[in-house]
Amino acid sequence: MPNPLPALSAAQIEQFVADGFVRIDTAFPADIAAECRRILWADTGCDPDDPSTWTRPVIRLGNYAQPPFVEAANTPVLHSAFDQLVGAGRWTPQGSLGTFPIRFPSPDDPGDAGWHIDVSFGWEENPSDFLSWRANVSSKGRALLMLFVFSEVGEDDAPTRIRVGSHRDIARQLAPAGEAGLSLRELAADNFATSAHRKQVLAAGMPGTVYLCHPFLVHAAQPHHGTRPRFMAQPPLQPREPITLDRADGSYSPVERAIRLALA
Repeated sequence: MPNPLPALSAAQIEQFVADGFVRIDTAFPADIAAECRRILWADTGCDPDDPSTWTRPVIRLGNYAQPPFVEAANTPVLHSAFDQLVGAGRWTPQGSLGTFPIRFPSPDDPGDAGWHIDVSFGWEENPSDFLSWRANVSSKGRALLMLFVFSEVGEDDAPTRIRVGSHRDIARQLAPAGEAGLSLRELAADNFATSAHRKQVLAAGMPGTVYLCHPFLVHAAQPHHGTRPRFMAQPPLQPREPITLDRADGSYSPVERAIRLALA
């Protein structure tokens, strides 16, 4: 059933097309975020009240599909926004929120702070070689990149860095490779220099904030210089039907329009 109220204004949709992302405050309730943090803290093996136990810059926790996580990912606001950005009936509801990289205040290099896009297929052939996984111009296997904020994240709390408009650079880079696409190794060969000129913004926010991003948006982690651990998930929104760049009826979603405009 279509959502009765649109989550995004026309201006926000056009911002998504131009910039490659849109921020939604209070996309899910803060009390749900707190319940999720409680579960995550228990799995870190760290004491939330004792910073001496925070001995690593990042702890990666596995797939989370417990009820509060599924509830956070499937609010009416988010479903409405998915309809608006991807197209009604063209996406699959979230069954989980995937992996959580929990970032702790630390002087140490986290080892994963390079610029990249989230690739979306090819792991079946090389499950242990992440750099061989692929993306193509029709974003096979991924309708959106999503950043779910579960703790208060300020500028010093390792917010994800975003290159505004970089989805257009990646679309142009992927287009000549056709359906086969490019591996992350190929995409990163120049350290994503084609988007280095782009303005950078930080994915900060309060618990319940969600950034809905174009699947080609270039982004990066960073070291944590603050005082409070950062809890965030970055699951894909998976397509129910393929992203299509040549629709007979012209009913292009904003995700598709952004790619077409980049290639025009």
